[in-house]
Amino acid sequence: MNNNDVIQVMKKRIWFIINPISGVRRKDDIPALVRQYLNHETYEFEIQYTKHKGHAIEIAKDAVKQGIDIVCAVGGDGSVHEVGTALIGSQTSLAVIPIGSGNGLARHMAIPRNVRKAIETINQNKHIQMDTVLVNDQPFLGVGGYGLDAIIAQKFDQDKKRGFWTYVKHVFKEFFRYNPMNISIDTNGQIKKMPVVLCTIANTSEFGNGFKVSPKSDATDGKLELFLLKPFSVFSIPKMIFQFFTGKSDQSSYAEVISFKKAKISLPNGLAHYDGEPQQVRRELNVRVVPKSLHIIIGNK
Repeated sequence: MNNNDVIQVMKKRIWFIINPISGVRRKDDIPALVRQYLNHETYEFEIQYTKHKGHAIEIAKDAVKQGIDIVCAVGGDGSVHEVGTALIGSQTSLAVIPIGSGNGLARHMAIPRNVRKAIETINQNKHIQMDTVLVNDQPFLGVGGYGLDAIIAQKFDQDKKRGFWTYVKHVFKEFFRYNPMNISIDTNGQIKKMPVVLCTIANTSEFGNGFKVSPKSDATDGKLELFLLKPFSVFSIPKMIFQFFTGKSDQSSYAEVISFKKAKISLPNGLAHYDGEPQQVRRELNVRVVPKSLHIIIGNK
């Protein structure tokens, strides 16, 4: 090679998948922000828009087939769930521009909720391989639950209004009509039967909005946490809310946290949520961690 030869560095290819109806902010300015702030010496990009529920999964799987380096979910937790689960087990990395009302995974991974700063995080290209969760044949990324949170997720999904205060409305509305459910749990060879308000599988720390259900959860440690919230009196609500928002939920006298790699859970009904997305599931659940199964671009913690 002589001095006149030019070494051409292959740019990474990135697809931005935008859900035009998810989230709580306008999205028509996002293509312009991508053009302005994305490092074009490193990346060449395309923007894809979803047209129906589940379309992000189809686009993300197509990206994997085409060898796209990064797929960025632009939207709320539902969009991140669809894109991220489609990338599990592939060499394509997940990036996130979080514009939803909860942004649980993004918050855990220190991804900024400002669009420009989120794009700059992609420019930094700081990768990790995170664990994911498999329940029977259904994968998810961060937090899944059975109980009061599953009912709230269902009501929130059905509500035409989005945002934090819509979520709070459903929390208070459903709490006063909810009856604890009796569950059976087999973790590490130990069987427990108990009534609970929340039965949460946590790979990451929070539902969203800073509400930390399992503050010590680490998506790279090869294990999961089962957070169980036992029935409690209405007088203990203020203290518990404080504990959840200050990362001390595991210190509540009503809480029990179990670390595990595999578990079996028996439920009285099939209502669940995975990454905030309501689901209908079988009553007998086989839960396991899938270590280091998803590449993801993270922020600076």
